[in-house]
Amino acid sequence: MKRTLFLLAVVSIIVSCEDVIDVETQPEPSRLVVNGLVRVDVTQEFVDVRIVVTETSDFFNENTITQLESAVILLGRVNPDALSGVEFGGTSVLEESEPGSGVYIPSYIPGSDTDDRIRTAGLSAETAFLLIIEHKGRRYAAQTLYAPAVPIDNIEQGDETLFDEDDTEIKITITDIPDADNYYVFDFGGGEFLALDDQFIDGQEFEFSYFPDRDLDPGDEVEVSILGADQEFFNYIDLLVEQTENDGGVFETPAATVRGNVFDITGLDNIEIFDNVERPNEFALGYFAFVQEFTETITIE
Repeated sequence: MKRTLFLLAVVSIIVSCEDVIDVETQPEPSRLVVNGLVRVDVTQEFVDVRIVVTETSDFFNENTITQLESAVILLGRVNPDALSGVEFGGTSVLEESEPGSGVYIPSYIPGSDTDDRIRTAGLSAETAFLLIIEHKGRRYAAQTLYAPAVPIDNIEQGDETLFDEDDTEIKITITDIPDADNYYVFDFGGGEFLALDDQFIDGQEFEFSYFPDRDLDPGDEVEVSILGADQEFFNYIDLLVEQTENDGGVFETPAATVRGNVFDITGLDNIEIFDNVERPNEFALGYFAFVQEFTETITIE
């Protein structure tokens, strides 16, 4: 009888171990997220400016669309005599493309004097942009220079594999700009990016292989883009890629919060120079960049 009671007690303990455990996550303050990666196709007359804003939600939910009180991009050029090193002149006012979309584009009314679109003509590495937005009573700003890129000389499918026999090799060739520190970001679609600098390839033709981390079938088309980048944007993408590759699941503590270049400047009298040194916990997520883009498409065989 005692033996039976003991076995029943053991079974009861095992069954109880299967109960659902509620895990309490530490609440984080909601933060503004700015997707301000502006890709420039110089074959077009105007830049396709689309600033997408969302807010972080709780630990297990997707970001939610949000709206801004105002948004503007100031245009300028590098000027060593200016306090910030940049002298701003032109202005492009942004408005929501559709109510509730969270997507902001330059104001433009056909047939009127309202045209805040940004032309591609005249863009150079000396061209500067300053994004200023108002959101829920707070002001944010992000500054960037236009980052030129180089075209893709050749793209083809290889026959090598990396870890699995079903891996697909995509071989890409570019020619680096000589005598300059250049940075590039490759977009392979599906949220896959690669950051590359020219430390060892300055001015040379360079070929490398990339193996997409997703299944590709014969007939699938893969669009590959090369984006210009400065060192800060290169570092940002490189860290994002590293964080993604080392993702240990929802219970893994991230190594660091990947902060971009969007600063909270609420209450600052002078925005010529801004940072978060005195307010390390007040910041938005995301990045603002104006980058030249070249795109090629390859069909998988």
